[in-house]
Amino acid sequence: MAAVKVHAVIEAVRYSPQGEIELVRLYERRGATFSDSILVNRGELVRRLKSGKVIATGRRQTYQGSVFDIGTRVVQRGERIVAGDGSSGRDQLGSVPLF
Repeated sequence: MAAVKVHAVIEAVRYSPQGEIELVRLYERRGATFSDSILVNRGELVRRLKSGKVIATGRRQTYQGSVFDIGTRVVQRGERIVAGDGSSGRDQLGSVPLF
């Protein structure tokens, strides 16, 4: 079975006091490589998820430019954005570090 290619990898997240994602720092796939880190707000993240982009959590491997340790897939469940099968009443990206 072929591995699913991700369109973006979320490296860090910032939550609002209400528990919603305000910003994420991610790397976006650009052909065979990935972009520098970019900041994406909640609205843009929702737009990307609704358009069918595969977004996952993860982190860049040290000294390995476009190589990532991929975590869990990020999905939208109703009004919430979660990684994996998170089911809390707020956005939850698991062990993604805060910034």
